[in-house]
Amino acid sequence: MATLLSAQCAACLRKPGSQLHLRRAAARISARCYSSRTASSVDYLHQSVVPSMHYQKSLPRLPVPKLEDTIRRYLAAQKPLLDDGQFATTEKIAQDFQNGVGKQLHEELVAQDKANKHTSYISGPWFDMYLSARDSVVLNFNPFMSFNTDPKTEYNEQLVRSTNMVCSAVRFMKTLRAGLLEPEVFHLNPAKSDTDSFKNFIRWVPSSLSWYGAYMVNAYPLDMSQYFRLFNSTRIPKRGRDELLTDDKGRHLLVMRKGNMYVFDVVDRDGNLVKPAEIHSHLKYILSDSTPAPSLPLGILTSENRDVWAGLREKLVATGNTEALGLVDSALFCLCLDEESMRDHIHISHNMLHGDGCNRWYDKSFSIIIAKDGQAAINFEHSWGDGVAVLRFQNEVFKDTTEKPLVHPGSAPAAVDSASAVRRLQFHLDRELESGIKKAKENFDSAVSKLTIAAIEFKKGGKEQLKKSKLSPDAIAQLSFQMAFLRQYGQTVATYESCSTAAFKHGRTETIRPATVHTRRCSHAFVREPCKHSVEELRAMLNECSKYHGQLTKEAAMGQGFDRHLFALRYLANSKGQSLPSLYTDPAYGAINHNILSTSTLTSPAVSLGGFAPVVPDGFGVGYGVHDNWIGCNVSAYPARNVHEFLQCVHKSLEDIFSVVEGKPLS
Repeated sequence: MATLLSAQCAACLRKPGSQLHLRRAAARISARCYSSRTASSVDYLHQSVVPSMHYQKSLPRLPVPKLEDTIRRYLAAQKPLLDDGQFATTEKIAQDFQNGVGKQLHEELVAQDKANKHTSYISGPWFDMYLSARDSVVLNFNPFMSFNTDPKTEYNEQLVRSTNMVCSAVRFMKTLRAGLLEPEVFHLNPAKSDTDSFKNFIRWVPSSLSWYGAYMVNAYPLDMSQYFRLFNSTRIPKRGRDELLTDDKGRHLLVMRKGNMYVFDVVDRDGNLVKPAEIHSHLKYILSDSTPAPSLPLGILTSENRDVWAGLREKLVATGNTEALGLVDSALFCLCLDEESMRDHIHISHNMLHGDGCNRWYDKSFSIIIAKDGQAAINFEHSWGDGVAVLRFQNEVFKDTTEKPLVHPGSAPAAVDSASAVRRLQFHLDRELESGIKKAKENFDSAVSKLTIAAIEFKKGGKEQLKKSKLSPDAIAQLSFQMAFLRQYGQTVATYESCSTAAFKHGRTETIRPATVHTRRCSHAFVREPCKHSVEELRAMLNECSKYHGQLTKEAAMGQGFDRHLFALRYLANSKGQSLPSLYTDPAYGAINHNILSTSTLTSPAVSLGGFAPVVPDGFGVGYGVHDNWIGCNVSAYPARNVHEFLQCVHKSLEDIFSVVEGKPLS
């Protein structure tokens, strides 16, 4: 799940063929003009004076941390999770690794990194990790982010909103491919760097030096190499390891309704956006199509185990479905038009995270899902990229559809022959495929029936009050989860918070480890000994937690965590056919990577809520946002955990924390 930039942290909740291919594709976005000379301004969201990929060439490289720093950080993260005896064992194993096989592996990794300056040391292994995973992408990998409703309520009507979102998405694509999309930059001092005068200056600085020019005014350009995978992209199931396909010649949209699949062109032969009134007409035609839902919906196959799906896809090709599958794979993106209206936030979360499996193609790089009442969300496949690219797209689409909609309530669809322009895809199925679809539906229903989602809104304080008290809002939210788990289960457990490393070339993510010796001490004081400590002592503990969490966040954003480094060293050992070093077979290493609390934060003017499933069967998936005056949590769990009780404990923890912040003693 994606998280947002905080200070230098572009907080976020895999190798496409070759790194050379990735580099060339990224370069192609900036070099080639997708639009025709006759394209009108309606085709673009904006026209940036600084080319989209201007900073890409000069982005700093993701550093490989020093091995001694990684081991020190690893042991610090293990300390709150282990008793003294376990820690002594793990400490000895880690130090032996640092002085022995780990040192050799680290030297090889550094040498490899120096020989591949066009990318990052994590990019290849991270693609590989995702694409080699055989679990279903549903619940295990694909997250969702739901759009806020349009402030003009009449624009939330399903047909109007669908048409406007399709038009804005195509405008985003064309702006990106023409090199006119504003580069993704994190401005620490926008008054200096986010100005016309600076942009008019930096556009003339050679791209090999441009990052340094931005850095001089406290601006940090972010990696945009993933953006080319947003459109015309699909994860293709293959036995053992999937592939990513991007075919930017595709001019059509894939639309799903009632499990039926339709395609029509949204870009004309000259590369221009098809007239919005025509798109309006085609979507109206699909929404009024009386074709019944298929008894064997093909989309459910994308929810299967990847090897099972790979075998069934081979069968689909063998039975004459190559052309139809090609149209699905090369479509710009998938638009899912659902028949249900949403009852509440929980219904939205379930529908946008997984739905019924029939009206989805989970392998597309992203799908825009629009319910009957106009509630909308993005569900995205995670191997090709992280939340930073998807969130930028979502923000731009929301802004464009709400501020400059191209179709309005009462707009007349174009008088065109939509029956000829829209094609409903037909698939030939044999008995093996029919059986595979039935089995996939059974497996899907079984998996999603086990998932519970619940949410709270804590209304007694938020970002404003915490910042005035010089406390990190993210640190306090994370501390509340530590306190809640201790109150509910009497333990401190492995906790994961994702942090983007997009400030570096081909950066992906790093892990912040929010369970620390400081949060453990503070949680025990608040939960088990509230009367033994004065308000001043409790407040001092909050300060310590906040300060240390801020340090961990900064380190992670700067590529100075320990998780990705240890992952890359393990990947290197595996690739050489070496037996796994004892660090990786130590039960403590397995435990810290069994992330019972998997967390990710998101606040954006476009996003209402986001969510994902737990990453382990006995875990929680915690999506949260700290807003100006309130804190929201959207949490998922399987039967091994009680999500409702956990959220009650989070609420109680936040009440206690804010009481202490306000100088009140705990009762």
